[in-house]
Amino acid sequence: MKIKIALIFLGIFISTLSAEEKRFIVVAKDGSGNFISLTEAINSLPMFNYQRTTIFVKNGIYNEKIRIDQDYITIEGESRDSTIIQFSQLRSDWQKNKDSIGPAVINIFGDDFILRNVTVENTQPEIGPHAFAIYGTGNRTIIVNSNLKSKGADTVSLWRHKDGMYYHANCYFEGSVDFVCPRGWCYIKDSEFYEHKKTAAVWHAGGEDKNQKFVIVNSKFNGVDDFELGRHHYDAQFYFINCVFPDNMSSKEIYRVTYPNEPERDRPFNWGKRYFFYNNIFNNKKFPWIKNNIEKELANKINAEWTFDYKWNPERIDSLKIIQYKIHQNQLHLILKEKVTVINNPKLKSSNGKIFNYLSGAGSDTLIFSSNNKIEKKDLKHLKIINEGKILASQATVVKRYLSFRLK
Repeated sequence: MKIKIALIFLGIFISTLSAEEKRFIVVAKDGSGNFISLTEAINSLPMFNYQRTTIFVKNGIYNEKIRIDQDYITIEGESRDSTIIQFSQLRSDWQKNKDSIGPAVINIFGDDFILRNVTVENTQPEIGPHAFAIYGTGNRTIIVNSNLKSKGADTVSLWRHKDGMYYHANCYFEGSVDFVCPRGWCYIKDSEFYEHKKTAAVWHAGGEDKNQKFVIVNSKFNGVDDFELGRHHYDAQFYFINCVFPDNMSSKEIYRVTYPNEPERDRPFNWGKRYFFYNNIFNNKKFPWIKNNIEKELANKINAEWTFDYKWNPERIDSLKIIQYKIHQNQLHLILKEKVTVINNPKLKSSNGKIFNYLSGAGSDTLIFSSNNKIEKKDLKHLKIINEGKILASQATVVKRYLSFRLK
């Protein structure tokens, strides 16, 4: 009887562990996945997530708002226009009756979050008031190939003001006032912006560090007649490179918002106007204040890694590197440059046929493998994974980066 009870508890433990360690979760409205809502999928995650976990969302309209507290989460839709996460939420209503989820459709509080191939829309109908589609204070946030929509202000509000870094590519942004408004460092490329109101499309706060900047490259702006390009309240730094501006955009240059009748509301302005332009495109209307004011040599260097002052490169494509290895009898310890995600218990084989089974290390920078007998240096030549296991970097990058088994 005792043995039977012990086996039952062991089964429960293994089942729970398996659920917590699941790296790929499917959400489907029709019940064909692991869960029918994003809320259920997120609630299934452990409180502390140490490895990259992908929540794949099948096509459908998901009328819910969600909160991401864990690190290393990817939400990936089946298709950009048909995987729709929507909710009607005015910021003012949330402030009057706060819930634990947050004021936006997607609320991001974990680091290294990736959003891909989805439409996120705050469906409240009024033009003007604050109505977030995305809000968050996580670091190293990536949004790619997605539509981010709101009729209100502050559609995409990533506000980790001291050290936040955000990367967006091939996205469509829609809103009314300051509808893309990062605090910290932000790089956007190959995207479109649509302004619903005669107000500023983009906004930046970069007062915590003089190097904080908002860089927009190869992107198009559009909107109602006389919409404004940008403004700021705090110190800010804007770069527009190879962007397209329409004739119906306001002639008003980027400006700082001040309060002459309430000077106590003014924010510090220590570093002056920092609005930089290079090789932008117009049709018939000219904007005298949009002119090349940086050197071509610098403009050619401006990319994501430069934007983030070389602290993070979301576009890196190099393999994970093993910087050191140690042999302990029948165990092989691989020391890496960064933390990794381990999928499906990878099994290694060397050129002389030696087999190494994965033991531990997922979520850290050290992996341990074991063999049936003592390991020698000659057993480590040309290691490769021979099953369905995978080892990849956990930090957010646009392209998945896998481990290279080259040993020095």
